[in-house]
Amino acid sequence: MNGKRSIAGIRIAAIILLAVLLVFGVGTVGFHVLEAWPWFKSFYTTLMTISTIGAGPESELTPRGQKFNIILILLGGVVVAFAIGSLTKAVIEFELGAFFGRRRMEKEISRLKDHFIVCGVGRVGRRVATEVAARGLPVLIIEKENEKARWALDHNYPVLIGDASREEVLRQGGIDHARALASAVTSDAQNVYIVLTARGMAPKLPIVARASEEDAEAKLVKAGASSVVFPYGYAGVRMARTMTQPNVQQFIDLAFSPLDENNLHLQIEEIRVTQPSKLAGQALCDTEFCHERGAIVLAIRRSTGKIDFNPKRSERILAGDCLIVMGDSRTLKDLEALAGV
Repeated sequence: MNGKRSIAGIRIAAIILLAVLLVFGVGTVGFHVLEAWPWFKSFYTTLMTISTIGAGPESELTPRGQKFNIILILLGGVVVAFAIGSLTKAVIEFELGAFFGRRRMEKEISRLKDHFIVCGVGRVGRRVATEVAARGLPVLIIEKENEKARWALDHNYPVLIGDASREEVLRQGGIDHARALASAVTSDAQNVYIVLTARGMAPKLPIVARASEEDAEAKLVKAGASSVVFPYGYAGVRMARTMTQPNVQQFIDLAFSPLDENNLHLQIEEIRVTQPSKLAGQALCDTEFCHERGAIVLAIRRSTGKIDFNPKRSERILAGDCLIVMGDSRTLKDLEALAGV
């Protein structure tokens, strides 16, 4: 939308400039031919005529020149009127578009429920937002720099421009009914402030924070972060594993690659079993997904917090359990439907 407006604005400006140059060209050539004046004097007279000053050489015009001057005045008036009208229309459309765009964005943000808040859209924040959105989950981006916020707008993410360490900004972003928050700004100090503010407003909210330096992890945890991610450390581990265990890394990349509707590759997902679910009360061996659809239950996290790794086929699935399942994306979506997601 913004791109189309920019192109339309450039076209209007080009048309106005072309019309002005055409009028000046016609006037300069006309006075040069009709009055036999030098080029500069002809151009100067055209400028005086179009600007409505009417001084200088215009008093020297012959009858033919006066008739031509009348035509030039009318032509110049039409061009000026067109320029003023086009520019006024463009300004009004821009202002109205920006106003209604902000109102539409505010309404969209106010309707968000159970969403994921991403604070900061640098390289890490962009990847977080992209991965979450790829799973069909609602994302809200909070960014205080206009240039970075432009990326979110261009990718149709709801974005709130402001400082995420301020309570009023987080409250406007719906932190009270958010599902989780990721603090991914580049400054560790800023991440600490964001985590402190968010934790004070939402004591039970899962908060994931980025740490640029290793010694920042303890500070972020103390501030209230549920978990801390060190991108450079993760990159180092991944590079080492790629060199020493390339097949293992390839499997991990395949299992955690983004969802793609057109490519049914392997996925590892967590699926929570709700109370009105067909899976609740069944043993693993009784579910068609285990022995017919090829889904593998790697672990079960019970509602008590206990985790059963590699559960036996006789283990029963209870409401409130969270299943860690591996399989193709379509099978896992069907399993989510059975689980009541």
